[in-house]
Amino acid sequence: MKKKFLYLCFFVLTTLLCHKASAQQIDSVMASYQEQFPKEKIHIHFDRSIYNKSETIWYKVYILSGGELSTLSKNVYVEWYDTTGKMLYQTVAPLFQSTAKGSFDVPANYTGNFLHVKAYTRWMLNDDSAFLYERDLAVNNPAPAQKKMPAAMKTRLELFPEGGTLVQGLNTRIAFKATNQFGVPVRIKALLQNDKGKTLDTLKVKHDGMGLFSLLSHANESYRISWTDEYGNKGVAPITIEKQEGSLLSVSTTNDKALVKVERTANVTDNFKQVHLLVHMNQQLFYKVALNMMEKTLLNAQIPIDEMPTGILQFSLFTSDWLPIAERIVFVNNHLHEFNVKFSTPIVGLEKRARNIIEVLVNDTAFTNMSVAVTDASVVPPDKHTIFSDFLLSDDIKGKVYNPAYYFTSDADSITSKLDLVMMTNGWRRFDWNKIKTAEMPSLKYPRETDYLKLTGKVYGVKGSLARIPLQLNFILRGKDSSTQLIFVPVEKDGSFEQKGLFFYDTVRAFYSFNGKEKLSDVMQVQVENGLLRQFPKSVKLGPSQMQNDSLASLKLQYFFAEQEKLRKLKAAATLQEVTVKAKVKDPLKVMDEKYASGLFSGGDGYSFDLTDDKSIIGAMDVLGYLQGKVAGLMITGSGPQASLSWRGGSPDLYLNEMRSDISMIQSTPVTDIAYIKVFRPPFFGSAGGGSGGAIAIYTKKGGDSRRSDANSRGMESTILGGYSRFKEFYSPSYEKSPDSFDPDVRTTLYWNPYVLTNKKSPRVKLEFYNNDISKKLQVVLEGVNGEGKVIRITRLLE
Repeated sequence: MKKKFLYLCFFVLTTLLCHKASAQQIDSVMASYQEQFPKEKIHIHFDRSIYNKSETIWYKVYILSGGELSTLSKNVYVEWYDTTGKMLYQTVAPLFQSTAKGSFDVPANYTGNFLHVKAYTRWMLNDDSAFLYERDLAVNNPAPAQKKMPAAMKTRLELFPEGGTLVQGLNTRIAFKATNQFGVPVRIKALLQNDKGKTLDTLKVKHDGMGLFSLLSHANESYRISWTDEYGNKGVAPITIEKQEGSLLSVSTTNDKALVKVERTANVTDNFKQVHLLVHMNQQLFYKVALNMMEKTLLNAQIPIDEMPTGILQFSLFTSDWLPIAERIVFVNNHLHEFNVKFSTPIVGLEKRARNIIEVLVNDTAFTNMSVAVTDASVVPPDKHTIFSDFLLSDDIKGKVYNPAYYFTSDADSITSKLDLVMMTNGWRRFDWNKIKTAEMPSLKYPRETDYLKLTGKVYGVKGSLARIPLQLNFILRGKDSSTQLIFVPVEKDGSFEQKGLFFYDTVRAFYSFNGKEKLSDVMQVQVENGLLRQFPKSVKLGPSQMQNDSLASLKLQYFFAEQEKLRKLKAAATLQEVTVKAKVKDPLKVMDEKYASGLFSGGDGYSFDLTDDKSIIGAMDVLGYLQGKVAGLMITGSGPQASLSWRGGSPDLYLNEMRSDISMIQSTPVTDIAYIKVFRPPFFGSAGGGSGGAIAIYTKKGGDSRRSDANSRGMESTILGGYSRFKEFYSPSYEKSPDSFDPDVRTTLYWNPYVLTNKKSPRVKLEFYNNDISKKLQVVLEGVNGEGKVIRITRLLE
């Protein structure tokens, strides 16, 4: 559909001889912008919108570009700030199918009532900072009684003429928006008056401080808005008539068309009598309309929009010599942005620790990448931000939209008209038409991140005879778990070096020396970096949060907090008793994992098997035969060289002792020589391609219990390199066998799964979780994207 509209970009409503050179230049430059400078947009699905101190915030990042999954970036950065604007924490995560998962622990001593979140890719930093993702998350932290009075509310009334300017003698629609100093909507009563004090109209707020009125201005007359806000404050807003002659642009929409009206004054220069109208979205030009107004002062046109993608459509009006006159944005919603998901709950258990089943079915050829959160419904206020409101509205306009999710709750005409008020009262991403006209391309300070981690840097002191000698650096990267990587990197003549393809979490110590010329380390300085955006703690300017916490939700959260504190004290006492009375027995599988797995292979989400004392290996012909039936959904077909693996529609990557392997090598390894097997659910980030099919890691037995030998790094210089942030894994207890033998369960989030994946071969996913000891009504929220860039959001109450 996009290609259809891409080529349908010359729609002539009237005949006009235009300036072809300028028109072609505009078209060419806009096409270059779309191809070379695409925009990225971010949405974050949080498990909740309000948290207690000490709780974990679970989240999933989604990134789109021009209505499609973004291929521009490999990494995403998330920053966390307190209420004073001080940075508390910053993370970087790799992107899988334009998504990433993460977590953040609210500090136990946190005193603020919200946390500020900022997210971006390196590429997004080239754009206006207003388009970076920012959001406040409420923290349930009842403030102590304060003696000082709260700050006095100050109301600001802003006026927005349709198209951008007021022209004398032309009837113009003017939108208004009343907010306080914190950006919260304010109710006002207002009168439109002329300079003689005569009341011309009574203005009414239609929604969230916004309203609309019309004004036909006359010569030698001025106008003002006299208003009184809900706090009793009074004010006056003058209306400025900017031009005595010129043109206006007005746009309204129906279900299938945009109704455009262009009107000019009788006296205008010749370049206003032949005008151009460009209709575009996401830097993509859909229509170029030529309007001949030589004989007429008013023209009406209809633009078909019934097959356009969902989003903000921009109308830009120009003179015949391509000077911008007016601009207007409207919202088009043909529901072409959604994909279909069948969501069912065959088993609902609201009793203490009862079992619940959710089934997700996507009958589509495109793969999907979704996230699911299940929370106590009584502590979750209505979400003001969704995947729809972020991608389709908030990410594309300047200025904060109050409760943007509201505009996607219904297709009712009343909500559509209120959304049009948002279009008229907010800024939007606009071209700098002067730069477009002169074919000036944007300057880019931040290149795209097309790789994951890199070993990059520069050798200082390479000059004279040394510059003519081929140099090579030897690197030994040692992780905290003693895992090692040996890498050889050639040094360029200017001293720079770069090795792509690295991937590690947390930190590693990088030992280095010059191959065959170890003494050069004494006369040369080596600077080593990981290729990521260098981040430094900083502060931002924040105002008070715009959120208004639900009192009932806060009371329930306080109850959860009290119960969680009791549990923490109980565990602390129990831990002390274990230390003083008896040794705590480690989980055998955890012991095996610490012994055999390292780096990206340690921990993780999946299945683990200890074969050192497993009697079932006697009947297994090979490792594939051993795994048969042990991993839900893992299909093993054929035998010998014809054997194949399939899991959830993908093929899991195979590793032998953490080295990439194949089926034939795995089959040739005797089962009796295997000590440990790990099966990772997708995605497995240890794989070069993102591991969309998961992975199977097989470890052979070691001679005795000796640790892996460390690299001989004596005499080598070293430095610390940071990698990707390591996040917690969500723990979902199972009470199937013994529901009464566990500690008290006071989880507020019952289930969190950041990667619910389907594809053509595996369209169905079954999710299982258990209730806590308290909750009687649960809320389920599913959000996600598919391979075509379409999005979905489903909310269900289990009660």
